[in-house]
Amino acid sequence: MVSPEQSLLIEKIKQLKKEKNVTLLAHYYMPPAIQLLEKDGGIADFTGDSLGLSLFARDAKAERILFCGVRFMAETAALLNPNAPIFMAAPEAGCSLASSITAEDVRQLKAQYPGVPVMGYINTYAETKCELDICCTSRNALEIARSIPSDKIIFVPDYYMGQNLAEVIKRETGKELILWKGTCEVHEQFKNEMFTSDPEADILLHWEVPNQLVKEQLDARKGVLGSTNDILSYVKRSKSEKFLLASECDLAFTLKAANPDKEFLTPCVHCKYMKETTLLGIVNALNAIGSDEEQAFLIQLDEATRERAIKPVERMLEFV
Repeated sequence: MVSPEQSLLIEKIKQLKKEKNVTLLAHYYMPPAIQLLEKDGGIADFTGDSLGLSLFARDAKAERILFCGVRFMAETAALLNPNAPIFMAAPEAGCSLASSITAEDVRQLKAQYPGVPVMGYINTYAETKCELDICCTSRNALEIARSIPSDKIIFVPDYYMGQNLAEVIKRETGKELILWKGTCEVHEQFKNEMFTSDPEADILLHWEVPNQLVKEQLDARKGVLGSTNDILSYVKRSKSEKFLLASECDLAFTLKAANPDKEFLTPCVHCKYMKETTLLGIVNALNAIGSDEEQAFLIQLDEATRERAIKPVERMLEFV
């Protein structure tokens, strides 16, 4: 339910998008008023997970793209679509996971493990991507890991996601993952004691939650461990009526909108970085586009960085 003040901002955003020929992309972790599609009364032209947003940005014919997410996502859009200026409503919105590793850290890992390929989660900045052999999202990480012709793979930066992947990869292929100890501030907060009620409810676990929680919960109840897309697909197929969500709180809005007859319970853990994007911030960014102020909202990557960082992203997109 939007307030009268939010309604005014939404109408202003729609007007400015049309005037300035801007396509607005929003991540599933955005507040509900931002991730709701324009055709459904919201402001977004496309809402998705990291992979979905990357593909949409790559193929978009838009004159300009306004990204509602965090900076590494907007950088990825800029890598994939150099023909459309990419703007961010909250250009300083970072990511604890992306900030947990640098290009120099990856170079040191390569020196420590010579010849071992490096698979990097999409949740990394462009500078770091320059040092990766291939990127992955939570949706295609398993397939990519299986495809790499090496019995060892360096996986960065998410330690918990790496642990969860490593068990499956070891069991199915015998390959070993060498992990970096980065974490997501949201997903690392989920603990077993948060999910002791409703024993009949299915559990929805993102790859990035602690491995111990995965073991305890999937031993106790039905559920799924996987990407945001895996979670959405599982709920759609499931005959269960109640679900416990171990992921960012506003994903529950997406799940409820797609499954209005089902109930979603979650310890409401928000990503503070995603919530830096506001309706007022979007209005300010749209007002700035085409003026002397637009540089403050524009994502710019130097050509040398772009040429190197695009390669592992393009390799990732072969697994779509």
